[in-house]
Amino acid sequence: MRCHCSIIPNDVLKRFAEDEKLSAPERKNFADTALVDTEMRKLRLQAGKLTNVTAALSRAPVATVATPAITVADCNHSQTLPGAPVANPGSSADLTIKRAYDETKAVAEFYKTVFGRNSIDNAGMTLGSSVHYGVNYNNAFWNGMRMTYGDGDANIFIDFTKSNDVIGHELTHGVTQHTLQLAYSNQAGGLNESISDVFGTMFRQWRAGQTVNQADWLIGSEIMGPGAIARHFTCLRDMASPGAAHCLAPQPFHFSNYHAGMDPHYSSGIANFAFYKIAMAVGGQSWEKVGQIWYKAMTGFKPSVNMRMKTFADRTRKLAVSMYPGNVALQRAVNAGWIAVGL
Repeated sequence: MRCHCSIIPNDVLKRFAEDEKLSAPERKNFADTALVDTEMRKLRLQAGKLTNVTAALSRAPVATVATPAITVADCNHSQTLPGAPVANPGSSADLTIKRAYDETKAVAEFYKTVFGRNSIDNAGMTLGSSVHYGVNYNNAFWNGMRMTYGDGDANIFIDFTKSNDVIGHELTHGVTQHTLQLAYSNQAGGLNESISDVFGTMFRQWRAGQTVNQADWLIGSEIMGPGAIARHFTCLRDMASPGAAHCLAPQPFHFSNYHAGMDPHYSSGIANFAFYKIAMAVGGQSWEKVGQIWYKAMTGFKPSVNMRMKTFADRTRKLAVSMYPGNVALQRAVNAGWIAVGL
């Protein structure tokens, strides 16, 4: 399970590291972030292997706690994880610490309330976050065991805890790690990233009480810094318009544009757009019916490390029928949404 589950694609980091419009220190921030992320990729790979092995050896249900503990550690701009434990993070005067605690707790509530899931492993796993990682670190990532957030460089990116869909996205990588166990390459990698975008945006909409028509469907809009906004970037990705110029990392949205080896942050646009089309056709709130289908498709089956997009699409088609047998309109919407992206 080769997964470097960070919110910013590596090529975006490299692009800014070579951008002559930025100062030398700013370019170095991006280059340093890319170097750190390369090493974190190795750690994530090992964590994924450990999850796979322990799941395979499991013989009986593990005793669970009713509600997962939420912890926050402060790296204080070092790169030593996890950092110093923070007492009472929910009442901290440090807004980054408080946001990491509050939004992680809300993600746990979202999964419990909406899907009946007890933490990311469904067994009450403690959800740990590390904040103030590094100096001007331009990313956030799930390393297989905990969340880590950089503060950004205050120009292109700002504090990564400010976008709650980023928090929902990265924690969902943990759910995928404990369910489908998708690889992080080729079509499975695109599905891996898309599932995190889907649940990240559902969490953001749930937190705001929005319908699909009220939502803006943007990913990472709250972490765009003044330098990114000056360049007319309003988000990392846009599920409603994956290839739009206002996206910092525009994506293809039709399977005909997919090719083997594509970065999962880009190929995810195909399944993202399908979810958007389906949710808009069904209406209401994204997590009510369409989200339930996606959750069952992720958690209701055995691991499928190298799953293809068409396999996932067909699974959601079948689930639409089995979960909502009398809702022909929903079944047609699911089918039409996948057809619209070539699947």
